[in-house]
Amino acid sequence: MDENQKSVKGQKPAKVQEKATKQKSTKKNRTAGGFSAIIAFLAIALALIAGILIYKYIFGDPANFIDNNPDGDPIEGNLPGIIYKGGFIVPGLVAVNLIVLIFTLERLVTLMLANGKGKANNFIEKIKGLMAAKDFDGAIAACDKQRGSLANVVRAGLVKYQMMTKDAKMDKEQKLETLKKELEEATSLELPMLSKNLPVLSTTASISTLIGLIGTVLGMIRSFAAMSQGAPDTAELSTGISEALVNTAFGITGSTIAIIAYGFFSTKIDAMTYGIDEASFTIVQDFAANN
Repeated sequence: MDENQKSVKGQKPAKVQEKATKQKSTKKNRTAGGFSAIIAFLAIALALIAGILIYKYIFGDPANFIDNNPDGDPIEGNLPGIIYKGGFIVPGLVAVNLIVLIFTLERLVTLMLANGKGKANNFIEKIKGLMAAKDFDGAIAACDKQRGSLANVVRAGLVKYQMMTKDAKMDKEQKLETLKKELEEATSLELPMLSKNLPVLSTTASISTLIGLIGTVLGMIRSFAAMSQGAPDTAELSTGISEALVNTAFGITGSTIAIIAYGFFSTKIDAMTYGIDEASFTIVQDFAANN
């Protein structure tokens, strides 16, 4: 009895190790998703602070103005001084442009990581060739080497493919449904990461224009107020026009960059999604034809 208990106790670590190995082999990978919500909020807050500091200490540097007086006129041809005269709306517009730049870089880095190594088309063709040769271990190794969203989905499908091939308890239809579900779950882990933080770019594209428009309207109000007097105040008139044009320029710049970035990333995500769908279809069709 004691010997039997010892043998059972000796088998437990092996079973635990086998279970751990199985769980490790079926674990789904996911590419890093870029900024979290907290980091994104902090990035926006820091951009607002940076906008205020840039406006006050760079654009408002006394060296940019006649007699070193920020309340006076800027030195002729001095762009920072001219921008400073855009008024209190300028820090907000600077912040919006910084936000666009930060999240454009964040999406660019994230999608580069999600794309993995090499071209997606070449990777898919390589996987098709390895599957045709029944070299599933080689295909999984290729996924580990590629390290992208597409590779993560394909790897999850290939691991489940091998498990379904060895499973004698399920019929073919059940195996196909299980394989499809595995691919769908792996895809659902990747797609939200790809489009994450894109709403920030689409929102800033609209906000930038609206903030710039507010600054433009305020500048025009100041200009018309200067003209409403009997003898127009040329200083106030020029200040109002400068404020209107500076805010318009900043607003259009931020909106343009955000729209271009959003369109570029959306196209990139659509191409990656198509590659994932193509690879998933190939795995399911191969299983249906050979099992």
